[in-house]
Amino acid sequence: MKNIIMKLTEESKIRRFVFPFILVIIAFILGFMLRGSGTEMAIEPEVHEHVSGETQQAQIWTCSMHPQIRLSEPGQCPICGMDLIPATTSSDEETGERELKLSQTAMKLADIQTAPVERKYVSVSIRMVGKVDYDETRLGHITAWVPGRLDRLYLDYTGISVRKGDHMVYLYSPELLTAQEELIQAIRALGELRESGMKIMRETAFRTVEASREKLRLWGLNGKQITDIEKSGEASDHITIYSPMGGVVIEKHVEEGEYVQTGTRLYTLADLSQLWIRLDAYESDLVWLRYGQEVRIETEAYPGELFKGTIAFIDPVLDMKTRTVKVRVNVPNIDGRLKPEMFVHTTVHAHVAESGKVMDEALAGKWICPMHPDIIKDQAGSCDICGMPLARTESLGYASVSGDEEDIAPLVIPASAPLITGKRAIVYVAHPEKEGIFEGREILLGPRAGDYYLVSDGLEQGERVVVNGNFKIDSDLQILAKPSMMSPEGGVPMAGHAHHGDMSMSQREKKEAPKTEDQETQAPLAFREQIDGVLTAYFEIHKVLYRDEAKEVGNLGKNLMSALKEVDMGLLSGDAHMAWMKELGDLNKQATVLEKSPDINRQREAFYLVSETLTSVVKKFGTSGKQVVLQFHCPMAFNGRGAHWLQSESKVQNPYFGQAMPQCGEQIATLVKP
Repeated sequence: MKNIIMKLTEESKIRRFVFPFILVIIAFILGFMLRGSGTEMAIEPEVHEHVSGETQQAQIWTCSMHPQIRLSEPGQCPICGMDLIPATTSSDEETGERELKLSQTAMKLADIQTAPVERKYVSVSIRMVGKVDYDETRLGHITAWVPGRLDRLYLDYTGISVRKGDHMVYLYSPELLTAQEELIQAIRALGELRESGMKIMRETAFRTVEASREKLRLWGLNGKQITDIEKSGEASDHITIYSPMGGVVIEKHVEEGEYVQTGTRLYTLADLSQLWIRLDAYESDLVWLRYGQEVRIETEAYPGELFKGTIAFIDPVLDMKTRTVKVRVNVPNIDGRLKPEMFVHTTVHAHVAESGKVMDEALAGKWICPMHPDIIKDQAGSCDICGMPLARTESLGYASVSGDEEDIAPLVIPASAPLITGKRAIVYVAHPEKEGIFEGREILLGPRAGDYYLVSDGLEQGERVVVNGNFKIDSDLQILAKPSMMSPEGGVPMAGHAHHGDMSMSQREKKEAPKTEDQETQAPLAFREQIDGVLTAYFEIHKVLYRDEAKEVGNLGKNLMSALKEVDMGLLSGDAHMAWMKELGDLNKQATVLEKSPDINRQREAFYLVSETLTSVVKKFGTSGKQVVLQFHCPMAFNGRGAHWLQSESKVQNPYFGQAMPQCGEQIATLVKP
């Protein structure tokens, strides 16, 4: 029994050690079988590693506004916060020097959109502000026609309306009394000689009566008054003088009891049934304004209601102070609702034809009076009002309707297509045969007409230009060191994020900032201290534009002009003096716009020009160095055109977008560092 138990115990130990060993062998065999039958699984890690390498190489992410940013993962730009886009690569063998190739994915991510270059009529709206004024041709002065004493004034206050023939003054005049007696005596003499046989005596008496009547008429008596004197046979020492014209009394020059002489001015009357509107047109708008154009007028008094007038005069001389041209509009005012001195907002819609001519079907081929734009005829002739010969509307800058549309319609591109820097304009043209290839091309632009630019040279009808995503294409060309908007000749590829983005601000300032003592033009300290005053006034304007406070800009524009007047140009001489004279003219021009214009968009355009000029001033002449002057740039301002401005604080405060996009932009230079 004992032996049996020992034998079972030994067998149990053997099973305990052998069984796990057998399981290991079985598992090994199964693993080998699986490995032998799964060669595809064996090479999968290599393929995966290779694909991952390609993906990582292709997905370098950059910022369209700051192409120096290069990251390995998508996200947001650390400078401006915009979404990063894939950085594309382009083979020089496939593309030219000014070309870029984008894949379908890259074009979709960059939201590339194109539009055709086409010939068509486009419209532009010119907005002007001004005020209502009297029509000078309808003003009249009533003067005394005979000496006398004004015993009563029936028109005894300004603003009263008077019709032609209404009683005006009650006058005592010895001369009128004598003239009445002369008429009465002449009539009596004519009656006594009526039966006389002496014909010459009767004719003389008759002529004396007529002369006496005419004398009284010329002294202000009407026909009824003269007839009453003849019938009554009695002269009166007081005569009522009636108004020879109608209108509104805008000035009363005399008072009751005054003694007046012949020619003394009594009243000034204005006919308000037609008025003038005086407007200020900017230089850039003159290309679209024409004599005889219809003008739509809005007032604060009647919101939502439009009045219509006609351009009757465009001043041939530019106002040197405001840099604007006076435009006069004739507007009918039969109901009298428009009042002189009212402020108005006006709009002129111009349809643009070839070479900047204005197309107006109502005036094309017509004849118009150069003095009275309301007189329009189908053929040559004379003006019904002044008798002047009529002129062809084509001679006044209007396009003719004759010819094909292809011949007279302008070549245009959308306003978002060109990238404009200084005097250069760049567009990106889609290759007509190779999809995804875009060519940078410098073109010559004409004036802007609403949402379009007229093209003078560089493009052909039917070509397609990039209207959205063009700045991103330009950024890619900058990364590839190819010619672009900012680098016309190309250059060295921009450093990656690791080399630029990790710089401290102080390092970047040392690299980018020109010091005050390194200015182009040496200026004495007294002059540079006066430039500080100009900068202080400029910074105040910047802050209110940043806060969208357009109403405050006018007074601050005055402050800027005052600061400019304080600058003593006598401290400079030679080339420095001439350079300041040029900059001063540009600054005064835009400061006047800031002072006069209530439109915040106009204010921001003027502020941009002031910023450009003032940046040049700081670089040329310097400042006292007591305050920091930083230069900022917003690439999205003015429909992607981009704009600079100056600040004394490091926090971005965008004056072009205000509170809509207050932090858009970045500091690009330190012009003055205390």
